[in-house]
Amino acid sequence: MAYDVVVLGSGPGGYVAAIRAAQLGFKTAIIEKENLGGICLNWGCIPTKALLKSAQVMDYINHAKDFGIEASGKHDFAAVVKRSRGAADKMSKGVQFLMKKNKIDVVMGFGKLKAKGQIEVTAADGSKQLVEGKHIILATGGRSRELPALKQDGKKIIGYREAMVLPEQPKSIIVVGSGAIGVEFGYFYNSMGTKVTIVEFLPRIVPVEDEDISKELEKQFKKKGIDVLTNAEVTKVDTSGNGVKATVKTANGEITLEADIVLSAVGVAANIEGIGLEETGVKTEKGKISVDKYYQTNVPGIYAIGDCVPGQALAHVASKEGIICVENIGYNEKKYNHQPEALDYGNVPGCTYCTPEVASVGLTEKQAKDAGYDIKVGKFPLTASGKAVGAGHTEGFVKVVFDAKYGEWLGTHMIGYNVTEIIIETVVARKLETTYHEVLNSIHPHPTISESVKDAIEVAYGEAIHL
Repeated sequence: MAYDVVVLGSGPGGYVAAIRAAQLGFKTAIIEKENLGGICLNWGCIPTKALLKSAQVMDYINHAKDFGIEASGKHDFAAVVKRSRGAADKMSKGVQFLMKKNKIDVVMGFGKLKAKGQIEVTAADGSKQLVEGKHIILATGGRSRELPALKQDGKKIIGYREAMVLPEQPKSIIVVGSGAIGVEFGYFYNSMGTKVTIVEFLPRIVPVEDEDISKELEKQFKKKGIDVLTNAEVTKVDTSGNGVKATVKTANGEITLEADIVLSAVGVAANIEGIGLEETGVKTEKGKISVDKYYQTNVPGIYAIGDCVPGQALAHVASKEGIICVENIGYNEKKYNHQPEALDYGNVPGCTYCTPEVASVGLTEKQAKDAGYDIKVGKFPLTASGKAVGAGHTEGFVKVVFDAKYGEWLGTHMIGYNVTEIIIETVVARKLETTYHEVLNSIHPHPTISESVKDAIEVAYGEAIHL
């Protein structure tokens, strides 16, 4: 079985790379050990959004009186989980369709690099076959990272996969880590009626976000009844009883938390073990595969993209890396007429889908100051947004950061209703090197949440109309 391009892994990096390779005329195969679509479609991005939608519906029902509606809410936890799995299954089947449409061969099994240009695939029944490829793209993704004090047993100390398909809803849960995974599951279980405690090692939750975002999200979570402990570390978990007892080291001393389950959400580890890197001499550093700007490893003909290489562990990043990687292969093989532009990791949007949503891109206020910029900052509260008032979601704000000297748009940080849908305005504007002037001269529709971006820029430049 010989191909021009073989992709190992079918997540949003792998399957997109395979499709682009097929579009450029390469004979292409993709190898997958579990389900087409990888973690994102089956155990990550897609099913979690289905769970979070159920949580939002529950929130609406619980606050129906605020909208002049009488409603009483009961939920079937198993049915909520089933709906989520249905969404994942539908998307995975969509990838199957795309593979057939683009005439990409799918090889099911665990792939391991053998010699140059060869991957040995072990199927579920133990049978082996050799797949040859002139160009091999590693897109093996990542998994829930484990801490020494939080060894996952899949029952009382769980990762995100188990959190999506628990057979019964826990009465209480301790979430360790407050990145996107931690706060999304914290919101979901809280909305379903579970007692939630979030434990974060760093001084604030969602620590990669702007400091004002962290403060606002913590305030909103506490309003919902979520306990938030920052500057706190789980040092030990006792699972010998019916539930768990977690020993937590805090600034004020050691405390013990009790719950039914602990969810470990402390980041992502790359899946680079057992795939033949050592045998083929592919270099790694700090648990990731080393690549250049076109995702070429140190071994000619072997490339790597997505969560297994340095950079943000995000689905949309993996997809773009896959496209850039394949187009550069196409350029070198005379199948694509220009060399692709390298990815600007400083202009990658990040989105967190709890309620309120969080979305950001570019430099935070602190990062801009630390970089030596003289800045203008504008902050527009959604309490002044007509759309947010009408929707009953006035929590949060839009914050923009500009370079005072040249008007360069350095960053945007949002928390609130539907903000993940509008961060793209900043991404495109920054790509086009737009200044505040062009944005203020572009008409934003009213009433929308998106016009709050324009309002925040007006605040930054002392031209606020609606505040």
